[in-house]
Amino acid sequence: MSPGLRLSRPLYESLPWFYVVAGILALAASYRHEGRSPLITFVGIIGLLAVLAGIVILLRRRDYRALRASYSDPDSILAVRDDR
Repeated sequence: MSPGLRLSRPLYESLPWFYVVAGILALAASYRHEGRSPLITFVGIIGLLAVLAGIVILLRRRDYRALRASYSDPDSILAVRDDR
């Protein structure tokens, strides 16, 4: 893994929730204006994609943590991925 820029753990853990909340706000804004403007449609689509991205990230993290907890040596998962 490259030693690049890293986010603090609290910020990293809150990102999916930020995506979900921002997406819900964008969807609410697009429904509130109810126009047929391309901008309103674009905001609604971006909102939907943000909500979906947040949920997908939350579910992927949960599955990864459950898989990692099921191994007696959790670091063995990382060793397998590095060999590829």
